Amino acid sequence: MVTVAFFGTPPFALPSLTALLASSHDVVALVTQPDRRRGRGNRLLPSETKSLALAHGVTTLTPERLSDPQFLDALAAVAPDVGVVAAYGKILPDEVLTLPRCGLVNLHASLLPAYRGASPIQRAVQSGDAVTGITLMRVVAALDAGPILARVAHSIGPDDTAADVETALGRLGATLLLEHLDAFVAGDLTGEPQDEAAATYAPRLVKADGQVDWHQPAQAIHNHVRAMHPWPHAFTHLDGTRYVLRRTAVTTHPATGRPGQILECSGRLVVSAGAATVVEVLAIQPEGRAVMSAAAFLAGHALAAGATFTTRAPR
Repeated sequence: MVTVAFFGTPPFALPSLTALLASSHDVVALVTQPDRRRGRGNRLLPSETKSLALAHGVTTLTPERLSDPQFLDALAAVAPDVGVVAAYGKILPDEVLTLPRCGLVNLHASLLPAYRGASPIQRAVQSGDAVTGITLMRVVAALDAGPILARVAHSIGPDDTAADVETALGRLGATLLLEHLDAFVAGDLTGEPQDEAAATYAPRLVKADGQVDWHQPAQAIHNHVRAMHPWPHAFTHLDGTRYVLRRTAVTTHPATGRPGQILECSGRLVVSAGAATVVEVLAIQPEGRAVMSAAAFLAGHALAAGATFTTRAPR
C-alpha cells in the first residue's frame, strides 16, 4: 500500500483527494492552508480539503510556515512514500521536498511549460485560449519546472469562466493522478524535461486585476470577465459606484461612443469598448447588492445613454 501526503487547499484539489481516499492508497496526512476568514459573515473557516480530510480521520497539518520544525517533524512521523500537490498555495522548501521517500508529484492546471505559476487557469481564459489542460509533473525546487509525467488537454468554451475550467480540470487531474501514481512510486515513470524556451508564466491575481479596461476590444473584455470569475471579479465604476460584471457578450451593435460609454440602456445594457467594438452586459452586481440580469438592473436604475463606466472610481 502506497502512503500519501496530500498538499492541497481549494476546491480544485477535492476530486484528487476524494479519489485517493477511495483508492487502495493510504492518505496519511493532509497539508493545507490555515483556516481563513471568508464567505458570508467573514467567519473563520477551514479549507474544503481540511473538512474532507477530517471527515475521513486523516491527520491534518496547517502550518503557517513550512519551515516550522514542529510541522516538519509531524510530516516525517507519518513517513509518506509520496507527496501529491494540487494547488496547495505555497512553494515547498527543500526540507519538504526531501521527506517523501519517492518524492512529490504536482497537478498543475495548464499544459506545461505554458502558464507556470499561481493563476494558470485565469491567465489562459484571459488570453482567450481555446485549449488548456492538466499536467502531472515531478516537483523540483524551481517553480513548476519539473519533468512532465503526463498531460491531458481540455477545450475552453467561448463563454466558460475560470470557475468552469477549474471544475473540469480538477476532475481530469484526479483521473490522471490515479492512472500514473503507482508507476511513479515504482520508479517506472521518470518523465520528460520541459522546454525552458517555451515557458510562460501566470502571476498570482490580486484584487486590482479585476478592473475592466474599456479601451480594450470587446473580446478582450469578455475574456477578462470570464477569467475573473469567481475571484476577484471584473469590476467597473459609474458615478462613484462599483459594479461587478458577472456575464457579458460581444455584440454587433454599432460602435458609436467612447470606451465605457453606455450606448443602450432600455432593456439591454450595451457599452462601447476599444477598437470600435461593443460589449453587452448580461448580468451585473451593484456594490452591496445581489447579482441581477441587465434587464432587472435597468428596471430599477435610471441610467442615461451617454453615461460612461470608468476603470477607477473618481477621487
